[in-house]
Amino acid sequence: MIEENQKEITPEIERDFGFTPDFEKSKYFLEANDGAGNTFKATAKPVLIGTAVVGATTMIFSLILVIESTIGIKPEEVLNVLNPWTVLGFLLGGAVIYWFTGASIQAVTTGAARATEYIKKNINLDPNAEKKADIEKSKEVVQICTVYAQKGMWNIFIALFSFALAFAFLSAPSGLTEGMNEADTLANSLPVAMFVGYLLSIAFFGLYQAIFMANAGGSWDNAKKVIEVDMQEKGTDLHAASVVGDTVGDPFKDTSSVAMNPVIKFTTLFGLLAMEIAISVHFRAIAPYVGLGFLVVALYFVYRSFYKMRINQ
Repeated sequence: MIEENQKEITPEIERDFGFTPDFEKSKYFLEANDGAGNTFKATAKPVLIGTAVVGATTMIFSLILVIESTIGIKPEEVLNVLNPWTVLGFLLGGAVIYWFTGASIQAVTTGAARATEYIKKNINLDPNAEKKADIEKSKEVVQICTVYAQKGMWNIFIALFSFALAFAFLSAPSGLTEGMNEADTLANSLPVAMFVGYLLSIAFFGLYQAIFMANAGGSWDNAKKVIEVDMQEKGTDLHAASVVGDTVGDPFKDTSSVAMNPVIKFTTLFGLLAMEIAISVHFRAIAPYVGLGFLVVALYFVYRSFYKMRINQ
């Protein structure tokens, strides 16, 4: 409207609102305020993730107390960095966080590519064509983006759910039986540290990854705004090179970073419930076998999150 319909829209604005619009100044202020909005979002989103970490830490502490009362061991004897299961849990949590960021961006990118492909096939380049967008075709574009977002969401949701159950069940003290002496009880209880380490890793890797992605995405997007607003280089090669501010910056700050909040809360909540089941006397013996089944399911949906969401040429 601003670029091509100024002559038609100006009389309407003057008649309805009683002033003559300055379109160039309006564009400048809109783009400048967009940059301010990016900064606000990049600042606020890590605070949101921080609240999830506080809640997760509380639930993890509750889980530690459950382990202590159910198994009858002192938490400090197994929850330490000298226990290799603890280190393994940290590594697994970090791996899941980095997979999630890649998979969520992949889903957004695939949806955007499909929408762009549709627009290229259906765009009307006739200079005499109506300037307004076709409502039905606009709905088609929205549907394409929604469908691919939902496909990506299901892959990610099922994988995260399966990982939480798999690692909880694999951490069960399957060899622990009643009547064992203190040394044997401690030796068979060491695997429970893996899941506690996993939850801690999800919380803290997720927090710092979210801070990084929010700030990096906001910086990329604002770099593009500086070129457009302050340098007035729109339409130049420099501006074309800065489009990465939208294609990468927006998914960073608006998709992957803020989505860490439900990932941390969801994993911790379901993990707490799953671990209570895993360490129960009647289930701990078969828990690792069930965990292997959930691990296979999780890895399959990790595969789907990338290879079934590819942008085919």
